[in-house]
Amino acid sequence: MSVRRETSGSIAPSPKTPRRLRTPWAQILLFATMAALLTAPAFAQAIPYHADPDAREILPNLQPVPAIRFLTTADFPPFNFRDQSGELVGFNIDLARRICIEVNVACTIQAWPWEQAATALADSQGDALIAGLAITLENGELFDFSAVYLALPGRFVARAGSIDSFRPERLAGQRIAVRAGSAHEDFMERYLPEAERVGFDDEIAALEAVKDGIVQAYFGDAMRASFWLNDNLACCGFAGDAYFRPRLFGEGLAIAVPGAQDRVRHAIDWALVRLKNNGALDELYLRWFPVGYY
Repeated sequence: MSVRRETSGSIAPSPKTPRRLRTPWAQILLFATMAALLTAPAFAQAIPYHADPDAREILPNLQPVPAIRFLTTADFPPFNFRDQSGELVGFNIDLARRICIEVNVACTIQAWPWEQAATALADSQGDALIAGLAITLENGELFDFSAVYLALPGRFVARAGSIDSFRPERLAGQRIAVRAGSAHEDFMERYLPEAERVGFDDEIAALEAVKDGIVQAYFGDAMRASFWLNDNLACCGFAGDAYFRPRLFGEGLAIAVPGAQDRVRHAIDWALVRLKNNGALDELYLRWFPVGYY
């Protein structure tokens, strides 16, 4: 559930750079994602229903919401970044525009440096921040959050020949690659202790170990693994089901709004439900994530 602060008081900007969803592969994703969008077949499946079903009953009062001023960044591919022509593009950019169309209000999208984006929102220079701000208690003291529109499951990746026979309950003696010190390693230790965990410094090294046959499978962040799979579908693929553990893997992606701006948040939540129900959210997901991670 999103962390929200209900208050009519003023919002003080955080003295620290706010926490963001970790994106260690930014430069790799910028090029790999654009290439994948042009070349990869559509393997993605529809997004699971994340939005609060009660939001469908919330009818936005459009009079106090004449426009939504979205803030974002330009360094978080494939969600928000600049293409080769300098245009601001990405999943979040398309989603923000579709939200405004659904609510039938004017829409602006302005890119800020990441270290300034949350402060700009707190200073009322925008109505909503769509840039991967993590849903944490610290951020919840400053902002309210919309419903989650993309969750962050953990998933196994295995070599193509073993995907159909892969069973998480049969991992005794199997070597499973993980990023050392990660929440996914913690998950394996807690829930699948019979497997032999093999730690790596980063996800790419762990995934390459699957490709090279050093380990039987990898377990980690499904979204980042999907980008690696864009270029490695001949060798590997997702195996088994997605594991949703928000307390371990993060709550997911949501839109931050200043505290007590319930009309804007309700309008966004209402639009997210409608976009899921009419298929537009799935359409955007299929467009930007050719290898789906659910």
